[in-house]
Amino acid sequence: MTLRRLLPDPGTSALDELYAGLTLDDPAPGRGVHVALCMVASADGAVAVDGLSSGLGGEADLRALSRLRGANDVSLVGAGTVRDEGYVPLTGGADRQADRRARGLRHAPRLAVVTASGRLAPDLEVFSDPAEPPIVLTSRGADRDALAAIDDRAEGHVVADTDLDAATIVTALAELGLPRVLCEGGPRLNQVMLAGGRIDEVFLTVAPTLVGGPVPRIIGGAIEVVTQLTLVSAYEHEGDLLLRYRCR
Repeated sequence: MTLRRLLPDPGTSALDELYAGLTLDDPAPGRGVHVALCMVASADGAVAVDGLSSGLGGEADLRALSRLRGANDVSLVGAGTVRDEGYVPLTGGADRQADRRARGLRHAPRLAVVTASGRLAPDLEVFSDPAEPPIVLTSRGADRDALAAIDDRAEGHVVADTDLDAATIVTALAELGLPRVLCEGGPRLNQVMLAGGRIDEVFLTVAPTLVGGPVPRIIGGAIEVVTQLTLVSAYEHEGDLLLRYRCR
């Protein structure tokens, strides 16, 4: 089934053309980094089925995620999402590596894991490639034994006293020379970034699914933060809607 472009310039194309050649924007003056949020949700706003986002998006969502990971300097993710979704190193295939190099990017994006506690089991698959150690952003209150257990598997940075807020996170990434950030969730990390005013654009796949129940939304927290969006592009593939918004 072909990819339908709904906005701008309605038409059809091959699925492989979705976000082809995309590189995330350079940061706006004074921003330090540019943050794009990338998520999938059901039609009623659920972020997962049976605890996993893979129960929602189809082939186009997977293609979008791969292309976005070909467009960034670093993927930012919360520790809970790393555990729940079984994250692996973001090395990617030879084609994506070559495409990134052709656009002046590192062969693969870095992966930055946010954890105030520091509790990441050393046998997690995210630590399985010594050539691609994840960055771990943590706090002074983190579990020292837990950090010691992953010391030889991760690039650790203590960047906060207790909780990590958006300003702390983006400052750390900017100082590491990683200005194009793809925020991959989960909902609590997304709330932190939204509350701090540090989301610049949103790539959202809406799956043709109803979930119901107490499943979290793509952004979840105790404080409402109303942010207006402008729709930039829209595609449809086998019922999935792939939407790109910019924050006003």
